[in-house]
Amino acid sequence: MRLIDLMDKTAVIPDLKGREKREVLTEFAAAMAPSVGMKPEEIVRVLVDREKLGSTGIGDGVAIPHGKIAGLNGLHVGFARSTAGVDFEAMDGAPTHLFFILIAAEESVGEHLKTLARISRLLKESVLRARLMKVQTKEEILSVIEEEDAKQ
Repeated sequence: MRLIDLMDKTAVIPDLKGREKREVLTEFAAAMAPSVGMKPEEIVRVLVDREKLGSTGIGDGVAIPHGKIAGLNGLHVGFARSTAGVDFEAMDGAPTHLFFILIAAEESVGEHLKTLARISRLLKESVLRARLMKVQTKEEILSVIEEEDAKQ
């Protein structure tokens, strides 16, 4: 499975405007809504509900907000970066800069977990995190992700 093949190319945000958790989730939802075929508010609700269970900020400046939605087709992955950093209540207490979002159909348990693990494995690499912080455009971000994805 290649992560780049699951990514929604329209849901790549090179510089998030939001500075708080809910603002980030709202911005992500607005970017993903057209390809997912849902209202942004429904996506935000699912993501916020998941965050109530515990922050998806995994540390090292990374968060992987995710959720499952009934009636959704397939798996949708997006990416965003905050150059300023966001308090996403990460485990290490540090600001979060790199976000992968994952929206999955309710019944896609195995694929959902495999994708979360794939993203987590990729972002453990400090070189990848540094590269993602340096590039500027959506196309450059996708290129970096594709290159690193191919190495795994």
